[in-house]
Amino acid sequence: MNNLDADAIRQSLGELVSSRLAGFEAFPEVDSTNSYLMQQAAPAPGQIYVAITDNQTQGRGRHGRTWLSPPGSGLCLSLAYTFERQPANLSALTLALGLGVIDALESLGVTGVQLKWPNDLVAADGKLGGILTETQARRSGETSVVTGVGLNIDLGGDLDVSGESDWAGRVTDLAGFADDVPRRGELAVRLIDCLGETFLEYEIGGFGRFIHKWPGRDWLLGREVTIATPQCQVSGKAAGVADDGALLVDTGAGACSRITSGSVVITGVRGAVE
Repeated sequence: MNNLDADAIRQSLGELVSSRLAGFEAFPEVDSTNSYLMQQAAPAPGQIYVAITDNQTQGRGRHGRTWLSPPGSGLCLSLAYTFERQPANLSALTLALGLGVIDALESLGVTGVQLKWPNDLVAADGKLGGILTETQARRSGETSVVTGVGLNIDLGGDLDVSGESDWAGRVTDLAGFADDVPRRGELAVRLIDCLGETFLEYEIGGFGRFIHKWPGRDWLLGREVTIATPQCQVSGKAAGVADDGALLVDTGAGACSRITSGSVVITGVRGAVE
């Protein structure tokens, strides 16, 4: 399997995801895989639609930020999925999908990747990638989502991500972090399989099926943080996540705040956390 060979990727998918595949598009170049899928008809409940490229020209991050990736330096893919009924804690879906990305990387021998709540992939304290989940409106009452993953493979030098990130002083890539960089097509297969399986599992039990994996992958745990929410700013020490995916912040004197949405700024160094 070499580069983004669409037929080879599709034929190598696991049986579970392959049987649910409603569509598969591999682009030599596209403005945004998320934007493309958001413009398509949502798949039927339980079905998965995939768009993938290694050259995304107008990638998007949270809050309208851009996702910068030189041509051929990374892998960008999006999956659309329709839930028959809206699952519990839909807002935590991105966290579960981030865990799915880590599972895919670990299955290929890439270890040490963590997650920064709510949507960043971190390696060696640098930004390795990001995840963006968007909801599609459905008249039927079903809930459709499109989730995009951008992953740096080989940037070939420094890249300014100041427009996309408000926390990472630098970016990292698999070439500078992993002992053996997976082949692009092989990586695509594992990501699609693991993300597709995450959607199916999430429909059964929501974030509760994944929370046991979070502590070992939580990059924020023990760090001094300030979170800017729509209502206020909260400062303290990151203390994990709640059962519904909310970020927990120890603000001192036994008080703990729950954050469901906001931008995280690192204000101190990690404490001594196992």
